[in-house]
Amino acid sequence: MISNSRPKARRTNVPVQKSGGRIVHIGHIHEDAVRSAYKRWAPVYDHTFGKVATEGRHHAVEAINRNRVGSVLEVGVGTGLSLPDYKRDLEIVGIDLSREMLEKARQRVAEVGLTNVKGLHEMDAGELEFPDNSFDTTVAMYVMTVVPDPEKVMRELSRVTKPGGEVVIVNHFSQEEGVRGWVERRMAPFADLLGWRPVFDHSRVMVCDDLKLVERRSLRPFGIFTMMRFEKAAATSAIAAE
Repeated sequence: MISNSRPKARRTNVPVQKSGGRIVHIGHIHEDAVRSAYKRWAPVYDHTFGKVATEGRHHAVEAINRNRVGSVLEVGVGTGLSLPDYKRDLEIVGIDLSREMLEKARQRVAEVGLTNVKGLHEMDAGELEFPDNSFDTTVAMYVMTVVPDPEKVMRELSRVTKPGGEVVIVNHFSQEEGVRGWVERRMAPFADLLGWRPVFDHSRVMVCDDLKLVERRSLRPFGIFTMMRFEKAAATSAIAAE
């Protein structure tokens, strides 16, 4: 009786947000739900979702290694699975909301001897504690569907990225049609229990006027995840002169 009544209660109070006739958001997600979910996942993450997400991590890091120099901020660094893949002349800083995940990331850095990782910090992606224009590249992999306010996080990524730098996103974006779309909509009311949003439209990351989309690529397996690369507008000569 208890387990059957909870889903019904949640379904009756689930918000649905539409834009241009498209469903862009269903359900609530809260910071406490994220902390709780990743505390549960931390011991087994590398061997479960970490495996599923391998392709997206590799694509994003390869693009950064190929195109970028200088400093990289990885938002949602988790257990640090991607850290050994960055080329060693990049200086890496990672942040995550989960203390348990960060502990595993620090162990990985020590075991592999990643001297180019300059810091791993417990921090809210929506309230980055870095000055404007701090990093040459910012990357957020599998983050946007788990944060309470993805638009705010996108603006923070843009803020801390230097003019002319890049913001790289790897994320799940939902479908309107087909079996996958049907399944995503049925799962969506339970976003707070899952710790991520099954329904998440790409428009939710297209909110920064100073970011230009330069690449969008569907990734294996099955195109469930997408990599998006944005270039931040270079400073104008007037601003540069100041």
